[in-house]
Amino acid sequence: MRHRVKKKKFDRTKEQRLALYRSLARALILEERIETTTERAKAVRGFVEKLVTLAKRGDLSARRQALRMLPDRRVVKKLFEDIAPRFEGRNGGYVRVIKLPDRRKGDGAELALLEWVE
Repeated sequence: MRHRVKKKKFDRTKEQRLALYRSLARALILEERIETTTERAKAVRGFVEKLVTLAKRGDLSARRQALRMLPDRRVVKKLFEDIAPRFEGRNGGYVRVIKLPDRRKGDGAELALLEWVE
């Protein structure tokens, strides 16, 4: 039974799943808006929101924790200096998932747009 099991496994190992989340989070931070499948967007939303909450703290410890979750200094710098200040007065819900009407051509997967809430 799946009682209280929240995360999706995507038929991947833990390391592969973490790599997927890091890749999607990195793309979202750099590009500000990405198009992916609905399930992936919903799964990575929590990962990104935790990063933004760390960035809002802004201290050295938070920066180190963010680097551990997302080991790319350029991305973490943008997260702390550009993205976190936008959400100073907001307590959560930094990312929006918008389902797109069309499906992916190859396998028919539902697509979604993942973007920052302004």
